[in-house]
Amino acid sequence: MCATPLIHNWFYNTKKPQNIPRQQLQTLNLEHKLNPKKTTSFCIKKNPLKHAKPLIDSQILKLTRTLTGYVVDGHMGYARNLFEKMNHSDTYIWNMMIRGFCNCGLFEEAIGFYHRMVLEGIETDNFTYPFVIKACAGLWDLIEGGKVHAKLFKVGLDFDVYVCNFLIDMYIRLGCVDCAERLFEEMPVRDLVSWNSMISGYHAVGNGLSSLRCFREMLVFGMRHDKLSMISALGACSLERFPQSGRAIHGQVIKSGFEMDIMVQTSLIDMYGKCGEVDYAERLFNGMSSRNVEAWNAMIGGYALNSCFLMSFSCLKRMQDIDNFNPDNITFINLLPACAQLGDGLKGKSIHDYAIRKGFLPHLVFETALVDMYGECGELKLAERVFGQMSGKNLVSWNAMIAAYVQNGQNKEALELFQDLLSESLKPDPVTISSILPAFAELASLSEGMQIHAYITKMWLGPNSFISNAMVYMYAKCGDLQTARRLFDGMSGKDVISWNTIIMAYAIHGFGRISIQLFYEMIKKGIKPNESTLVSLLSSCSISGMVDKGWHYFNLMKRDYGIDPGIEHYGCMLDLIGRTQNLDRAKHFIEEMPLVPTARMWGSLLAASRKYNDIVLAEHAADHILSLQHDNTGCYVLLSNMYAEAGRWEDVERIKRVMKKKGLVKTTRCSTVETICKTHRFVNGDKSHAKTNIIYDVLDIILRKIGEDTYVRSITKFKAPNLVRKRANSTEQHSVRLAISFGLISISIEKPVLVRKNTRICEDCHIAAKRISEITKREIIVVDYKVCHHFLNGQCSCGDYW
Repeated sequence: MCATPLIHNWFYNTKKPQNIPRQQLQTLNLEHKLNPKKTTSFCIKKNPLKHAKPLIDSQILKLTRTLTGYVVDGHMGYARNLFEKMNHSDTYIWNMMIRGFCNCGLFEEAIGFYHRMVLEGIETDNFTYPFVIKACAGLWDLIEGGKVHAKLFKVGLDFDVYVCNFLIDMYIRLGCVDCAERLFEEMPVRDLVSWNSMISGYHAVGNGLSSLRCFREMLVFGMRHDKLSMISALGACSLERFPQSGRAIHGQVIKSGFEMDIMVQTSLIDMYGKCGEVDYAERLFNGMSSRNVEAWNAMIGGYALNSCFLMSFSCLKRMQDIDNFNPDNITFINLLPACAQLGDGLKGKSIHDYAIRKGFLPHLVFETALVDMYGECGELKLAERVFGQMSGKNLVSWNAMIAAYVQNGQNKEALELFQDLLSESLKPDPVTISSILPAFAELASLSEGMQIHAYITKMWLGPNSFISNAMVYMYAKCGDLQTARRLFDGMSGKDVISWNTIIMAYAIHGFGRISIQLFYEMIKKGIKPNESTLVSLLSSCSISGMVDKGWHYFNLMKRDYGIDPGIEHYGCMLDLIGRTQNLDRAKHFIEEMPLVPTARMWGSLLAASRKYNDIVLAEHAADHILSLQHDNTGCYVLLSNMYAEAGRWEDVERIKRVMKKKGLVKTTRCSTVETICKTHRFVNGDKSHAKTNIIYDVLDIILRKIGEDTYVRSITKFKAPNLVRKRANSTEQHSVRLAISFGLISISIEKPVLVRKNTRICEDCHIAAKRISEITKREIIVVDYKVCHHFLNGQCSCGDYW
């Protein structure tokens, strides 16, 4: 979240005094009570000097100068007191008062004085309306602004360039870009401010393309660019990530002689940083004769955005040591993403503490950056606390908290927060939807995913690459690979993320060969793979059991694409080695890798140990997992199951005692299957369904046909006979089998039976599902927490390793 350099508003070339607290006006008994939602009516006071001896010109001049001094210094209480003692017939002093209120942020009072001016019959002019319009923008009052615009037609100022420039600014600030465009196009005469208003306005609403188009059209209409035009256009290049356009504007800056202007230099550094040209930004920064805090902030933000996280902190130190500048809130807003990417929550907390001590908080942008940082560092409780304390949350704040929940696997909480957002006055944007779609993918049913798809279509949020990519992923995770592929094929502008998503979609469904085909198709299209591309590719090799292919792509990462293997790449390779049954090699691989292994990597080793019944290695992996994640329920459960299968019942009881002491509860295993009307949920041994008798009858027939007893393999000689019988019978009533049985009698024969399971499918049920697909000639798709199993004709797409 890098802050754009400050662009001064060139419309109001006046010193803005400090805001005068309303209490000061009340103390002087000078404030009128105003209703901001309605047009204020004022009582017209009698002029106390009406019957007095007329003032001579020198006295009037002296009072006017005194009034002007009060206004310039921001003392509007004294100015108003003096105004009431003066002759009210002079338009100049009315304009002065409206301007003073406006500059002090007292917009209600400014509009109130304007209405009083009209009621007293004072003539308004082209110096009256600009600050009235500014007050309407300050109050976000589009209705009042429209009334003022209508008034301009009556007084003949509808084409006054000075007034129209203020109107353009007001409409853009209030989000009515169409009105601003229409007004701009209808202006018979436009000056430099008019063009700059539109260029900066488009940039302000996030429309960089229109901003750059307007910047180019200036020259066509014979208007030369000035410094502010170039600063706004550079901001548009940053917004759209157009380094070539930025370099072209840089050339114009040099030709126009603005290359030494510190504001222009800062904008150039910011543009190059945001466009990924950090070397250019660094060269410009080092060549500056003098720097201000904004320039340092732009450079710090450039480093952070380009993954030079340590350099961004080094830049902060140099800023303090070389130029003796103290960091401001923008400095830390730019640094927080570096903390997030480094996973350094401690540095983030230090910044948070410093901000509290220095009084930088509350600050909406700063607090939003904190939520984002804490979310990425896994400090979800702190993110919730900051979000809960924020006042006046905007959509970016909500998006940051939703993303924090999703990143930390709290998908249920993310969906609940999304529902809360829908009840607010804020309208979800593409970032909101792309953030929440992964939560739908993990928790929601396919029908619920289709509902959010319909909502997106209804709200005209597509086509958008972020949303399209997220929807492809959602459909793939929900088990509907065909729809995911159809959406991908229909995308007009596929970026590298689009290709990564569809490659991973085929990977999790076990179709690794198609993933590899898509990878080469992506290369042919001229799209350069990134780190995530190789993660998707290696995952496809791992899930599909293509060991040689996996090592091939792992070895060419650095050689052909200049990508250093990261922790996720090593994790994929560890999964791949686990498939070879060479567990000693897997152990040495994880111990010798140059990066510190994560709990997830030790989890891969634990899963491989579980597959091949190596309890010693499983205990070794579990010790490492629990040293990193003390409350990893899955680790305890998997270890307990291994002890049970080995007949080590004392160890099973010990694990249960530890879990009870820690307050850990085993996840209730459930499976869901969808029909046209609703989603049906089953747990192990479930008999609550309305069609329970039919389901069990069907299941009994199926089990007899597949000869279930010959496929039960997870029973050891160490168990007592009664435990053997209990264990053997319990698998017959697992939730997956109940869901499959119900799906076979409820879903039309031309459609696959789609079942979603919240935990890993057990080996017995996996074998049973293969046999059921063979005898029923039906495709059965079981989506568990890791992969999507496509069972057809007695085979599974996962190759019996998951």
